Amino acid sequence: MTQNTRETEVTVPHLAESLVSATIGKWLKQPGDYIEQYDVLCELITDKVNTEMPSPVSGRLVRLLAEEGYTAAVGEAICVIEETVSGGVQVNEAQAGIQKAANTGSDALSSDQGMRSRYSPSVLKQAGEHGIRLEDVQGTGLGGRITRKDIEAYAASGKQQRAASTQQTPAPAASGLIQQTAPAVLDNDIFVAAPSKGPVRSSGIHLSENPPIPNIEVEGQQLEGRGEYLIDVTPIRSAIARNMRQSVSEIPHAWTMIEVDVTNLVHLRNKLKDEFKRQEGINLTYLSFMMKAVVSAIKDYPIMNSVWAVDKIIVKRDINISLAVGTEDSVTTPVIKKADQKNIAGLAREIDEFSRKARAGKLSLQDLQGGTFTVNNTGSFGSILSYPIINYPQAAILTFESIVKKPVVIQDMIAVRSMANICLSLDHRILDGVICGRFLQRVKENLESYNQETKLY
Repeated sequence: MTQNTRETEVTVPHLAESLVSATIGKWLKQPGDYIEQYDVLCELITDKVNTEMPSPVSGRLVRLLAEEGYTAAVGEAICVIEETVSGGVQVNEAQAGIQKAANTGSDALSSDQGMRSRYSPSVLKQAGEHGIRLEDVQGTGLGGRITRKDIEAYAASGKQQRAASTQQTPAPAASGLIQQTAPAVLDNDIFVAAPSKGPVRSSGIHLSENPPIPNIEVEGQQLEGRGEYLIDVTPIRSAIARNMRQSVSEIPHAWTMIEVDVTNLVHLRNKLKDEFKRQEGINLTYLSFMMKAVVSAIKDYPIMNSVWAVDKIIVKRDINISLAVGTEDSVTTPVIKKADQKNIAGLAREIDEFSRKARAGKLSLQDLQGGTFTVNNTGSFGSILSYPIINYPQAAILTFESIVKKPVVIQDMIAVRSMANICLSLDHRILDGVICGRFLQRVKENLESYNQETKLY
């Protein structure tokens, strides 16, 4: 049986309904590598989660169409794989002809021109800030694509100033005035100086004289002579900023707090944690008990499990708890689906699994969707009081603060008890103080009702 080859373009998959693009984080395969189906080609960075891009076919990676850091639209080709097909498989003749012609010099040139016409957002931004025509820049990237370094090199060479001077005669500077330069413009990789015809404003500061061009270490982005350094804003951090800003600007936040005696809970956990660790292989945390108490309270007050829809309030039937998990550089909120149908042990397993996946960067988009109420264990890092921002578009978010031993008056006697604060931020369009007060009281009752007879399963 004869063997034929055909080139297949690998495109950015439709990862989720709300996602329209993804950024190439790092290529894990290079041209010339043989790739099996489902081998990971690259890392894709979205505004929700980082994910791995598997190969849809087996074959040899011929060329990359998108460099690292390029933001590609859903459906856009990012690489080409040459796959081998048997003679019994019909290959589109027109497509095969195009692919063969792509290896010729003339079509290679047109391919380069096609690559040159693809500009990443950072390149467009940087070119606009310098007043550079991209047609005048020689690209050194894949297929002749223009990179940020090409823009920087072109700007440093002063070619755009010379090009501008051939088109117009500069007006003489007024006596006693200093020719002004735009301040250093912060982009993804470097500070660069941009020419300007007059005074400019940067971060609200009016500049009236030439600012010095800082010495720069591009690799570490360290600014010499200044006690600061630069950190690129990742798509996930950008999404967090956008969602938090939307939550604060659209939702009228209100806040309330209640104190809970969790002494019995502490004794219960101390009694069960070692056996649970041997049986399940995971830690039995306070958060699983807390989440069970919250879910039971939501069942009694379903309005807590709702969203605002302008002319109506949508109350969700399923109780899907978003669990806020902090990592070194972000906060993610994996969702425990139908949490009301799980016992304490089941919740503990889900909490452990999602916490590990979040910190390893292994969460999928499905793990992050569908949340209806958010719980955050701020007590894990010693907080005793917090004012959380609602996870848009949910109606409320609850934090479980650190357990602290305090002297408490019980029946006119002072006793040392384990106490914890529970804080609730609420959407005041949907919820009021009365309903939230009752909800917190129910959570308190549920937590204080734990005793030595409480079952985990």
